[in-house]
Amino acid sequence: MRGSFEAIAHLLFVTFVIMPQTPKNIAVIGSGLVGALLAIYLRKAGHQVTVFDRRPDIRKINFSGRSINLAMSTRGWKTLQGVGLEEKVKQIAIPLYARALHVNDKPLYFQKYGKESQAIWSISRGILNRKMIDFAESEGTEFRFDEKVWDVSLPEAKIYTGETEKGEWKEYQFDLIFGCDGAFSRVRHRMQRRSRFDYSQDFIDVGYKELTIPPNADGSHKLDKNSFHIWPRGKFMLIAMPNINGSFTCTLFLPFEGEVSFERIKNKQDAKNFFEKYFPNVGKEIENLTTDFFNNPTSALVTMKCYPWTYWDKVALVGDSAHAVVPFYGQGMNAGFEDIFVLNELMEQHGDDWETIFKQYQVLRKPNADAIAELSYRNFVEMSSKTADPKFLLQKKIEKHFAAKHPDKWVPVYSRVTFSDAPYAEALAIGDEQEALMAKIMDIPNIETLWDSPEIEKKMLSLLDEFPIGNRK
Repeated sequence: MRGSFEAIAHLLFVTFVIMPQTPKNIAVIGSGLVGALLAIYLRKAGHQVTVFDRRPDIRKINFSGRSINLAMSTRGWKTLQGVGLEEKVKQIAIPLYARALHVNDKPLYFQKYGKESQAIWSISRGILNRKMIDFAESEGTEFRFDEKVWDVSLPEAKIYTGETEKGEWKEYQFDLIFGCDGAFSRVRHRMQRRSRFDYSQDFIDVGYKELTIPPNADGSHKLDKNSFHIWPRGKFMLIAMPNINGSFTCTLFLPFEGEVSFERIKNKQDAKNFFEKYFPNVGKEIENLTTDFFNNPTSALVTMKCYPWTYWDKVALVGDSAHAVVPFYGQGMNAGFEDIFVLNELMEQHGDDWETIFKQYQVLRKPNADAIAELSYRNFVEMSSKTADPKFLLQKKIEKHFAAKHPDKWVPVYSRVTFSDAPYAEALAIGDEQEALMAKIMDIPNIETLWDSPEIEKKMLSLLDEFPIGNRK
């Protein structure tokens, strides 16, 4: 017995020992949220870090009007906490405790996200990006803005920058390169030329446009500031998330083509008619919305998957450059931050063995990236169509009622994704089982009157025995 305890103690000791790393000269391509936060983690580990970005310094320009406000949740906060930034970022964020559903001809309906204290946090992408660059600079990161990377030598960890693709290039030698340059990554583009590199991109038929609801004259918010506002309209929707200055960043998701689409709105009067017809309860803001409609670009939404994410012990993709997802679960940034958290854990575990770090990183993260891509697409259907469906709302009411009575047996998939750091792949698998179980419950005759009865509770408990994964805490 003594030998067994000693063996366990040895394993625990090995698990928690942090392996030091030899300082490396590292390039991070992309100064977005993931690139800036990764730079902070790498600097904390003792590395020299240079961040390259083809764009100008975001702190010195107006933001582009292509933003969807960020929804920071548990995974993002955990990663920020790892470098002591959680409380600093919360100062520029607003907690949202519920969805506020604006359905035509019905009263405003609030749907809580989770338990009483659980919230997602609304943050302006531009404001947070500027802050993250400031934080990274304060840690000693060098930023090289307006310097576009045109090519990468993967085996040598060299990058080549220049003003134009056919002009003169400057060569930089590094020990490691991290590609954090988004869904259309230049680093990944070079990796795609390698044999046996899998890559796919899938654009959905819906685009988006940023709009704004300004604050009241006294600086207060015109809508409830602690809610995520949704106007579900079937194949399209409008959302609004609050900013700390009293405004709301709105995003219109609309098909590119079709009967109700971006192509049908050709002038300001078309836009005004569109908002008056489909979003009458924002009537006071129609002038602002129609002005923004033509001032801001229409952008596309893409899911991007690839593999492998790494090359030898030299190059790794992080965030959207490895796994871009549509924004309907609010997890794009959170998933990218979680990449960094996992990378850092592996760095602490394996020290200078970068080949092992990179291999384990992609094996651990790839299934979860695929899972959140699937969940994100499904959530668009839920947000745009199902949130206005009485049967769907009843199903959610039954799930919430059952979860409150049996929290050890039922955790909603949304909570597993948003208020947990359990694997996305596990959340997807459990969510599929819960949905199959609920399909049987919703088929019960007179479920509308029986939904909170002991009979339904007993039926759900018996069905859970058939779904072993879904019965897991």
